[in-house]
Amino acid sequence: MGRSSPVDLEAAIGVFDSGVGGLTVLNALRKALPNENLVYLGDTARVPYGTKSAVSVMRYAEQAVKALHARRIKAIVIACNTASAMALEHLQNCYPELPVLGVIEPGALAACKATRRKHIGVIATESTTNNQAYQKAILGIMPEARIQAQACSLFVALAEEGWHHGELVEQIVAKCLKPLMRGSESEGALDTLVLGCTHFPALSGAIAKVVGSQVILVDSAATTASAVKARLVSEKLLNPQQAPGQLSFLVTDGPERFARVANNFFNEQIDAAGVELVDIQHHTATLK
Repeated sequence: MGRSSPVDLEAAIGVFDSGVGGLTVLNALRKALPNENLVYLGDTARVPYGTKSAVSVMRYAEQAVKALHARRIKAIVIACNTASAMALEHLQNCYPELPVLGVIEPGALAACKATRRKHIGVIATESTTNNQAYQKAILGIMPEARIQAQACSLFVALAEEGWHHGELVEQIVAKCLKPLMRGSESEGALDTLVLGCTHFPALSGAIAKVVGSQVILVDSAATTASAVKARLVSEKLLNPQQAPGQLSFLVTDGPERFARVANNFFNEQIDAAGVELVDIQHHTATLK
């Protein structure tokens, strides 16, 4: 099913996440597509998605997109690994007239390009790890790859609270990553590590120190932004305006906390007064 009417090229790209982690993707989109208008929705009332069931995540994601769809958008970016893993296909079916892109496939592609020994580690939330979305995406590109996955949900809390560096953070990171780091290089130790949650880049310094310089860290934010740009180009959806695009922020709870915590993830200062509180739960989802 295609579009039934011409697209407003100045319409915004809708970006959503369960909270603030998706701001790392927003940063990358801002850099790759500086003239595009962007509206970001953080479902902060129901964060985290990483511990929720697949049905709940799909319902939450559909409600988020319905709220964004009412705001004049031309594309959707799922800036959440859990929602990308569980709800991407559902949302694509719900909105066949819109480009709907997630972060899993771009991250998997970047990992396959980066690996030297075809041994890739994935760290993510419990739901994303159990769903095996990254494993499936990587094997779809590189069937011979060896993949190890580890749930590191505690990293989300560290990132949001601004605990990004220091001895204690490194100790926690080391303990969480210990199962992945066994084995010598000759035995085929992993050489690439996918940061499979948009919160995790905030801890990249500590993670890099723990895993060592021989392991390449893959952050899907930049590759996702490149994929979004390529899709907009291919569908002739780029905004023709020359001025910098406008940013809008929506949250489902706690605008003040969102603005404060956002400083750990976003390169621009966010004024809490400019963050709009919205209720998206009144939107009826097709999943009950």
